[in-house]
Amino acid sequence: MIDTGDLRKGVTIEVDGTIYQLIDFQHIKIGRGSAQVRMKLRDIRGGHTIEKTVQSGERFTRAELEKRSVQYLYDEDSLYYVMDTESYEQFPISKTQIDEALPFLVENTIFEIVFYQDDPVGVELPTTVTLKITETAPSFRGDTANAGTKPATLETGLVVNVPMFVENGTAIVVDTRTSEYLERA
Repeated sequence: MIDTGDLRKGVTIEVDGTIYQLIDFQHIKIGRGSAQVRMKLRDIRGGHTIEKTVQSGERFTRAELEKRSVQYLYDEDSLYYVMDTESYEQFPISKTQIDEALPFLVENTIFEIVFYQDDPVGVELPTTVTLKITETAPSFRGDTANAGTKPATLETGLVVNVPMFVENGTAIVVDTRTSEYLERA
């Protein structure tokens, strides 16, 4: 159990049978009444955000999450097959469970899946991934890093803005948090 006085950003708690990650919290003391805690919570499974206010001293059940490193193998229909990098066990994951990771997944990509009681509830991607450009406008002599940007379609279908000198077939490093070009690989 975790008390409202022990709350920290990033901690996972169970509220009314739903697992939430604490995004932000604020202790509020108003005049004569007892103190309250206003929390901003993100539903781990659903992804939506809620705000909840509780009395100070209320206790919550801590949700223990487990992270497993997996390697993406292939997809078939709406199932994506991954392999646990420690046990080499292969298992499918539905498209809805890894939806936010799809623009960055190519075969053999290693990432982490977050489990709650052996049930996959989320995905954690590495900070950067290397992807190849499949389509972009041609570059011309004199194009430099300061000349501006142009859209480029990557092998996963993701479209990012790249410098004018980058050409088709070039491998680039993309930030998975912002979907931005970082550098050539």
